[in-house]
Amino acid sequence: MTTATLYIIATPIGNLEDMTYRAVRILGEVDLIAAEDTRHSLKLLNHFGISKPLTSYFDHNQQIKGERILNALRQGKSVALISDAGTPCVSDPGYQLVRDAVAENIPVVPVPGACAAITALSASGLPTDTFTFAGFPPSRQGKRRTFLTGMSTLPGTLVLYESPHRLLETLNDICEVLGERQVIVARELTKVYEECIRGTVTEVIASVSKGIVRGEVVILIAPGETTLQENEPLEKALERLMADGTISIKDVAKQAAVISGVSRSDAYQEALRLKNDPDRA
Repeated sequence: MTTATLYIIATPIGNLEDMTYRAVRILGEVDLIAAEDTRHSLKLLNHFGISKPLTSYFDHNQQIKGERILNALRQGKSVALISDAGTPCVSDPGYQLVRDAVAENIPVVPVPGACAAITALSASGLPTDTFTFAGFPPSRQGKRRTFLTGMSTLPGTLVLYESPHRLLETLNDICEVLGERQVIVARELTKVYEECIRGTVTEVIASVSKGIVRGEVVILIAPGETTLQENEPLEKALERLMADGTISIKDVAKQAAVISGVSRSDAYQEALRLKNDPDRA
């Protein structure tokens, strides 16, 4: 094995049979394994008969532990970075460590494998030639709606992660901001209770509301029926967006401002004027 190498190793998102031969081999050969949760990762390593020194590396200790891991690499040791499940650095800590290793000309080698976003996308039946992975939306509704508004002009399928206890709130905001698009909620992928709930946002909300959602969740959102065009006249953009009937005036104004290149306040005032125009009713 090449020394002084940082390996980014994907681990299963549920089914342990998804662990690759290469990942098992390299984990058994490195000098140190950096794991998001050492207790969780120890179960995985024990399953494959791997016994190596472990150190924790997660959001709240990455500055301190990152320097220690870099020191090990500087000393010529090989290090594997793994997360609790899936591919490290994808909505998981790690990119700072990779960035710092690259800056010091330390080789960084990816060992591909499971990733919840790609797994869900591959089985979604939604367009895959163009897609945007945006990770977890903000937890607060106002910021979440602003976040979704920013996604509204993007082409292709949108892929999000979400915690089960915020799923309904996020779906309601998707309906409000993005309209009645086709949506898929994929949960517990590769596990015993794997499930993909498909339909319009309203249909998926109704289905999800029937019970308690558990496990990791991926939300996939189909592209909008129309592509928003830049530099479209403000009034035309507002008329088209307001005709949808599912987007609030505030969010209509935000989207129209981006499309038309005007300020949000001007777009909002024009949206109010159009809304209250008796000739428009």
